[in-house]
Amino acid sequence: MPTRILPAVGDADAVRAVTTLLSQLPDAEPVAPVTDSTQLVDTLARLAAESVDELPEVVIVHERIGPVPALELIREVALRFPAVGVVLVTSDASPGLFQAAMDYGARGLVTLPLGYEELAVRVQAVAAWSAGVRRHLGGALEVFTGVGGTVVTVSGAKGGVGTTLTAIQLALATQASGRPTALLDMDLQTGDIASCLDVQFRRSVVDLAAITDITPRVLADAVFRHDTGLALLLAPGDGERGEEVTDRAARQIVGALRSRYEVVVVDCGAQLSGAGAAAVEMADTALLVTTPDVVAVRGAKRAVRMWDRLQIRKAEETTVVVNRHTRGTEIQPSLIQRITGTGIAGTVVPANFKELQAAVDAGRLHELDARSTVKQALWTLAGELGLVKATAVDRRAGRSAVGFRRRKEIGG
Repeated sequence: MPTRILPAVGDADAVRAVTTLLSQLPDAEPVAPVTDSTQLVDTLARLAAESVDELPEVVIVHERIGPVPALELIREVALRFPAVGVVLVTSDASPGLFQAAMDYGARGLVTLPLGYEELAVRVQAVAAWSAGVRRHLGGALEVFTGVGGTVVTVSGAKGGVGTTLTAIQLALATQASGRPTALLDMDLQTGDIASCLDVQFRRSVVDLAAITDITPRVLADAVFRHDTGLALLLAPGDGERGEEVTDRAARQIVGALRSRYEVVVVDCGAQLSGAGAAAVEMADTALLVTTPDVVAVRGAKRAVRMWDRLQIRKAEETTVVVNRHTRGTEIQPSLIQRITGTGIAGTVVPANFKELQAAVDAGRLHELDARSTVKQALWTLAGELGLVKATAVDRRAGRSAVGFRRRKEIGG
């Protein structure tokens, strides 16, 4: 049986060199190369969704792949597709890098410039390992090799637009529908999910920042289990400690949560940090919350342009949610969509702070009345985004998830 090999190489010259050598390997079946980290993960996820058997046995990752660094990319592939063997191609043959590559989940390392013999030996060894893992797991392979949970980030066009409220209610709606859900507070300096859900906590996301291998037990020790069933990973009580959560740490933390929960909702706040940027980049769905006023919409436009310049996320891959909407306002969702160039959520959240005030003041947003039009809109938004189970009925919300709007195409 031929060995399927997927090269992930960003440099054009390197692509030609790698594909030429791979085509010469015995029993090799090179797959069309991908040129960046996002394309690699998306390709593997698509293949896994069709069938686990469609996944390649070997992935070749070049050291200059981007935008996610090579080692971080290897970790994500190893976590999400553990029966796929990864080979790192690098010009650094030092023992330190070799050890780091192994720690991050690589099954082999090939040095530049590429040589036929070294590449052939390494690919054959990794392919044999991959085949052995698949034979050993057999029918259980489906359990271990899934594409991981869905990650939804919620960012604010500016402070005070309702980012945390949106993240909390989306997470609550998802959990209530029967899907295990984690809520991560990545607003590292000013995050207040704990205050909004009446939580006293000892551990926070900072406790995971320096850990290179986040095991399920380590993750469970850091997560707070809320009365609603939500798994909470909270921002530090001392805001200055937020600097300890680097973009690398954020990728590991989000990846660990994704491997344990069906849905991960991340509150990124309104200030872009390296950790928040990493979360937005990894997200399956990136929401940007704004209110229908000039200042907030300008903030949304700035955020979208900055994400694009930093290669975090393209405008068309971002969905804007309009909060505090009224029919009489001059700035309607269609205008916001034209200004930002993003998609726009079909569900708008009405302006009705009186409904929220008691729950906000008590710090118990999870007890928001089911008759609240704000809550109903946000739970409907969860349905539009495909976060809730279509057949679930949540009596606490006073409505059936079947009644949620069908998910619209972005921009619809």
